[in-house]
Amino acid sequence: MTRPATFLDRVGSAGALLAAAAAPCCFPLFAALGATLGLGTLGLSESLLLYLFQGFALLSVVGLAFSFREHHRVGPLTLGACALALVAYHFHVTFSLGTLYAGVFGLLGATLWNRLSSRTRRDSAGAPVLQSVIACPECGHRTEETMPTNACLFFYECPSCRAFLKPKAGDCCVFCSYGTVPCPPIQADSPCCA
Repeated sequence: MTRPATFLDRVGSAGALLAAAAAPCCFPLFAALGATLGLGTLGLSESLLLYLFQGFALLSVVGLAFSFREHHRVGPLTLGACALALVAYHFHVTFSLGTLYAGVFGLLGATLWNRLSSRTRRDSAGAPVLQSVIACPECGHRTEETMPTNACLFFYECPSCRAFLKPKAGDCCVFCSYGTVPCPPIQADSPCCA
């Protein structure tokens, strides 16, 4: 099961896009979208919408940072941080629509890239990935392990510090809690062993 933190970037990007669509004076490119969605009435409080837009953009990058901690792909986080910097530059240094739109589309691109990076990689036959790197929360030691396909691993002993790991609340196994790849049943969107 995907953790709520991985949804932050999507919620942030969607919220930023909706706030932009509701503020047609600052985002004329999104004016038609906002009118279609009936967001024109929100334009009366445009200054609040601009703060909401910046907040959602920040939330998107926070979500990208949480996702980076799970899949360790720096690309989406870097693009999101650069996009946020462009948005901040627009609002606090110069009011350049080109900079603003580059930031908005950069955030959307980072979210899409993150979505693709977060998906479980499968080989051409559609088989689940069986290799996962477990990171010990006690000492930070990382060990690549092969996941069983016929059972869940509920307990794991760190080979470095000998800490005894068990799944976090809401997770079915140690791979879903501490691994880079969730267990095979979760990869297949099937019920897990728990």
